Amino acid sequence: MSFVEYGDTIKDGDTAIVFLGHESMFPVKVQHGTVTQTKYGVIRHSTDLIGKKYGSKVTCSKGGWVFILHPTPELWTMNLPHRTQILYSTDISIITMMLELKPGSIVCESGTGSGSLSHALIRTVAPTGHLYTVEFHQQRAEKAREEFREHGVEHLVTVTNQDVCKNGFGVSNIADAVFLDIPSPWEAIGHAKSALKAEGGRICSFSPCIEQVQRTCLAMEEYGFTEINTLEILLRVYNVRTISLQIPDLGKEAEDNSSTGFDRSNPSNQGSLCTNLQQGTVQFKSGVPLREMVGHTGYLTFATKSLC
Repeated sequence: MSFVEYGDTIKDGDTAIVFLGHESMFPVKVQHGTVTQTKYGVIRHSTDLIGKKYGSKVTCSKGGWVFILHPTPELWTMNLPHRTQILYSTDISIITMMLELKPGSIVCESGTGSGSLSHALIRTVAPTGHLYTVEFHQQRAEKAREEFREHGVEHLVTVTNQDVCKNGFGVSNIADAVFLDIPSPWEAIGHAKSALKAEGGRICSFSPCIEQVQRTCLAMEEYGFTEINTLEILLRVYNVRTISLQIPDLGKEAEDNSSTGFDRSNPSNQGSLCTNLQQGTVQFKSGVPLREMVGHTGYLTFATKSLC
């Protein structure tokens, strides 16, 4: 199993996603002789999972069923164990596009955190690219190495435990892009410039506070970066539903009724009037925004390394 190469069959040691519903899923490490408890009953790894195809519908001990899905960076983002605050698919998608990443790209990242963005970057640059990720916290760095190894992507990523603001990324003049998600990104702009290729490259900094953005932009200008711009991505979800509305009475029916001697006050005519109103409806699709939405996550500041 690999997060960058799809496998048909569930194997011992794989990481799989147990899908109970769109709002209920969780990751599980498949191990021979192990069982997993769900609200629908027990899943026995040896008989229910190992050897089955990904996407299979598995019946639990209580008669309920779940789907077993192959892991992807998107599913991992939704289900990973949180060691830090993470980036979600809305921000990740714009980051990979604005950094102009493609298979074969070399990317430097700090900090690694829970590995949400890291998995997406690895898939984007695979199979010939590489990710150099720096994490200040030793235990988080060790856990990230363990997860990358379990997910079959350890050959595409190098995890370093050090302070990027003091020691940099450990590489020079090889990166196509740099991403910073640290408390004081302005202190690492010089190291980011050193890591980028001499012929230029892109940099992105994620910061939740506008004061961080201001200091980072000043540092980028000081080190000669150009095309500096800051974005905030807000995802607005719409609920599409079917609505039935009564066709408005514009007076033609009243004129027709009066000309034919139709008496609205006559009880015997009320049934026919209601029937006409019920038949005079139209159905159409309408999209309305949800009452609640995810608001501010952070500011994304992008810039380009100048060739001068």
